[in-house]
Amino acid sequence: MPIAHLTVDPHFTVGPINRRLFGSFVEHLGRCVYDGIYEPSHPTANPEGFRQDVIELVKELGVSTIRYPGGNFVSGFRWEDSVGPKEERPRRLDLAWHSTETNQVGLHEFSSWLENFDSELMLAVNLGTRGTAEALDLLEYSNIANGTELSDRRAANGRPEPFGVSMWCLGNEMDGPWQLGHRSAEDYGKLASRTAKAMRQLDPSVELVVCGSSSAKMPTFGSWERTVLEQTYDDVDYISCHAYYEEVKGDLNSFLASAVNMDYFIESVVATADHVKAELASDKVINISFDEWNVWYINRVAANAPTGIDNWPVAPRLLEDVYSVADAVVFGNLLISLLKHADRVHSASLAQLVNVIAPIMTEPGGPAWRQTTFFPFSITSELAKGVVLVPRLDSDNYPTEAYGNVPVVDAVATYDEATGKAAVFVVNRSQTDTIDFRIDIALPSAYGSTDTISIDSAVATTLSADNDIYAANTLDNPNHVAPHLNSTVSVKDTSVITVSLPPVSWTAIAIN
Repeated sequence: MPIAHLTVDPHFTVGPINRRLFGSFVEHLGRCVYDGIYEPSHPTANPEGFRQDVIELVKELGVSTIRYPGGNFVSGFRWEDSVGPKEERPRRLDLAWHSTETNQVGLHEFSSWLENFDSELMLAVNLGTRGTAEALDLLEYSNIANGTELSDRRAANGRPEPFGVSMWCLGNEMDGPWQLGHRSAEDYGKLASRTAKAMRQLDPSVELVVCGSSSAKMPTFGSWERTVLEQTYDDVDYISCHAYYEEVKGDLNSFLASAVNMDYFIESVVATADHVKAELASDKVINISFDEWNVWYINRVAANAPTGIDNWPVAPRLLEDVYSVADAVVFGNLLISLLKHADRVHSASLAQLVNVIAPIMTEPGGPAWRQTTFFPFSITSELAKGVVLVPRLDSDNYPTEAYGNVPVVDAVATYDEATGKAAVFVVNRSQTDTIDFRIDIALPSAYGSTDTISIDSAVATTLSADNDIYAANTLDNPNHVAPHLNSTVSVKDTSVITVSLPPVSWTAIAIN
């Protein structure tokens, strides 16, 4: 049996785990909002019209922060349409997804929905078709306590206290030609700088995210980051990363190694940000908000938006990918990559939350269920606490067409000193081989420290393919795929853990 070996030592850390790493994303796109989180006629709907069955699943998922309301949608969005009496809110055409937006769910309703699971609101402002003045208006409406026209309007609309939004995205994917208001890096950087400076004059406490490249495949990747940061370095706190992965032309080997590309993406953006830091002789560090990531089969027919000048449906079925075991293994590996870069990735948003390339699916008037990708997210969110440990991993390699030779096994460990608990997250990318995985817990250091991880027990949970790596959960069979306890895990001499990793699998090991 092939083997892989991880050494876990609490003396060597990557950095603390920011709970914002376990964020998600709700955009007014397809059925994410309408018939997703909001369906007033549903049997489980609460008095505000939100599906209680979805609320319970979001709680279970463990989402910390939710980016809203877009996405491409935000570049044509007028935030004023989404506040005030519902019966007076206008219906608007959404050019991004060729749909009709009813504005029945807006800032007040969404913020109220978040209170069901104590998640933080992360707002995006429209720098596509609007600009600095509109961003300031939204910030004043959201964060000023009282005594101004907009704060008093918020109170009149039923919210006397401020929303208190900390994190703000300065537009969305402004490098993309598909984006309403698409600009060059220099023009966008100047607008983002002006807007950031103005927002800080109003509320100095805001945390601001400037748009990085929408993909590492963009022809301007790298130069976009450098130019934008040269314009905005002193004004912002984060630069965004967006990345989506899919199996292309049956190349499963490369798809299973998608996290190699995410590692490259993160490390390239960090290098570029630090280059600008050196260029400007700055003491400030720009971190990353990886505020869109997922598996997305972007070339499938289901991704196509409606067309036609008279065809603008409300909440059409768009981007409703059905995820397999293989997708979930890749997804879990992407979470491992985010954790491995916790020193610089301080926020991340799984795109998206419900129905649209999502871990949660719903049927109008019917059930809600967990996709395969639900499980790696919920388990990692629950177990990954404290700090990320430097991964010291030995593994055989295998060849891929896209990335060359890559490790068969990828893994990361976390440790919470306050509770003494640790966790290891690991994927086996092999399509054929079970891997004998060994974890060595480092003994007290030679320089006298007694700090080490004490093992009383280890519990392993595995999501694997069994006989069908493309097995999925569907409306007709919502519980077909689920993680299971891995009975092969064992503890030896209080410092060694072994477990067998099935082919194409993701495993979480809770160490107590």
